[in-house]
Amino acid sequence: MTRNIKIKAGIIVVVILVCIYGIIGLPKSKDELVANWKKNIHLGLDLSGGTQLVMEVQLQDAFKAFADNSIERMKDEFKKDNIDFSDINRNDPQTLQDADKIEIDIKGVPVAKSSAFRSTVNDTFPEWVLTALNSTDYRLTMKPTEALKLKQDTMTQTMATIERKINGLGLAESSVQPTGRSDAEADLLVQLPGVDDPAHVKQLLQTQAVLEWDEVKDGPFGSREEALSKHGGILPLNTKLVPTVLRGGQQTWYLVSRTPIVRGTDIRDAHASQGELNRWETNFVLTQDAAKKFERYTEANIGNRAAIVVDGQVISAPTIQSRISDTGRITGAASQEEAADLALNLRAGSLPASVHYSEERTVGPSLGADSIREGLRAGLAGLVAVVLFMLFYYRRSGINATLALVLNAIILIAALSYFDATLTLPGIAGVILTIGMAVDSNVLIFERIREELRAGKAVVAAVDAGFSKAFLTIIDTHVTTVVSCAFLFIFGTGPVKGFAVTLVIGLIANIFTAIFVSKTIFDFELAGKRQVAALSI
Repeated sequence: MTRNIKIKAGIIVVVILVCIYGIIGLPKSKDELVANWKKNIHLGLDLSGGTQLVMEVQLQDAFKAFADNSIERMKDEFKKDNIDFSDINRNDPQTLQDADKIEIDIKGVPVAKSSAFRSTVNDTFPEWVLTALNSTDYRLTMKPTEALKLKQDTMTQTMATIERKINGLGLAESSVQPTGRSDAEADLLVQLPGVDDPAHVKQLLQTQAVLEWDEVKDGPFGSREEALSKHGGILPLNTKLVPTVLRGGQQTWYLVSRTPIVRGTDIRDAHASQGELNRWETNFVLTQDAAKKFERYTEANIGNRAAIVVDGQVISAPTIQSRISDTGRITGAASQEEAADLALNLRAGSLPASVHYSEERTVGPSLGADSIREGLRAGLAGLVAVVLFMLFYYRRSGINATLALVLNAIILIAALSYFDATLTLPGIAGVILTIGMAVDSNVLIFERIREELRAGKAVVAAVDAGFSKAFLTIIDTHVTTVVSCAFLFIFGTGPVKGFAVTLVIGLIANIFTAIFVSKTIFDFELAGKRQVAALSI
C-alpha cells in the first residue's frame, strides 16, 4: 500500500469516527446509546408530536400605538413652538383591513400659527401626510410606504419576541414563521414539538407583557363610576383609569398618568425570586438611561404612590419609600410559575401588537411514530433495491458503491446532529433523494470506466480516466441542485426549508463519498498488482 493511499484511508477513518461520535457519542450501555441518539437527533413536529398554532397578529394595535406616540410627540413639539390647539385625537380602526387607515385630527389651530404649524409637522413628522380640513382644522394620514414598513417591522418584532419566549422555555426545536398564505399576511405559524402543556404555552405567547410604571394621581376607587364621579365625569388632562388585577372577586381602580415613567423597553433583565415571607416576586433591572430618569422621579416623589401596570392592569401600587436607582421588584405573584412567566415576558420584550389564535392542531406521538416507521421503511426499501441492482449490474464494483452509499448516510445524519438541525418528513424525503443522487454519481463513474475499458485502456488507467472525466459532470449536477435548494430555502416555508437543508448536506457528503472514498477503495484494491487483467464492473 502506497503512502498516498494510507493517508486517504486515514482521512476516511477519521471522518467515520467523528460522524459516529456526533450521532451516538461514547455510550457505555445500550440505554445510554439510545438516550444519546434521541438527544442528538432532533425530530420535528410531524415526527415527535406536539402543537401547531396559527397566530393572527392584530396589526391595528401597532398602528394605534404608533399614532398615540406621534400624538404625544406632537404635543411636546407644539408646546415648544408655542402653537395652540383645542383638540388632538385619532380614529380607532378595529380590523386588520383598516389598520393602515389610521388618522389624526388636530382642531383649533390659530390661523396666525398655521405656517409654523405646517412647518413643525412636515419637518418633525415626515411619516404623516398633512391635509387641511378648513382654516383651523387638519388631518394627518400615514404615508403608504411608512404603513408598509410598520407592518413589516411589527411582524418581524412579533416573530423575534415569540422566538425569545419559546427559547426561554427551552423549546429549541420550535419554529416561528409566516404561514406563507398571501391572503393571511398577518398570520404566523408556530410549531412546538413535544409540548406537554399547550394551554400554558399559548397563554405565555399571547401575553403582550406591556409594562409601565405610572404615577398615581388618585385612588384607589371601588369602581370606574366612582372615580369618574369624583372628577365630575371628566378625567383630568393626561390621565387614565386603570383597573387592578381581579383577585378574590374584587377589583379597584387607580387614576394614573397617561405617560409612563418607565416602560418595558427600559428593562435590561428580570428574574423570579422569593422575597419577604417567602412570597414570589419578579425583580427587574433597568437600562442606564432609564435608571437615571427613575432615580430622579423616585427622589422627588418619596411618600407618593406609583402603579406597576402590566397589560393594562395594576399589579401593585406601592408607596415610594426611598430613592430607587436601577432595580425594582413586582410583588403579588400567586405562584412561582406566575412570577417566572412575568420575568420571561419582560426579558423577551413586549409584543408590538396583540395576537389571537385562529387555528390549533395537536399531533400525537403515535402519529409521529407511524410517520417515522413508514419513512424508514420507504428509505430502507429504496436502499435495498438500489444495493441489489448495483451488486447485480456492476458486480464487485457494486460493493464499492454500496460502501460509499452507507458512509453518505452516516455523514448526513451526523451533520444534522452537529448543526442541531431538526429532522422532519420532508427531511426524510431529502435523505431518500440523496440516495438517488449518490447512485447517479456512481453510475456516471462506472459507465465512464466501462467506456475506457472498451476503448482498450488498461484497468488502472481506465479507472483513473473514468473518475477524471466524471468529476466535472458530477460537480455540475450537484452545483445546479444546490442552487435550486438555495432558492427553496430562501423562499420556502419550514418543511420546504428542511427538505432543502437535508438535500444540500447529502449532496456535499456525496461529492466526498463518490469521488474521494470510492476512488480510494479502487486504489486500495488495485494497489500492489503489477498487471490487472480484468475489473469486476
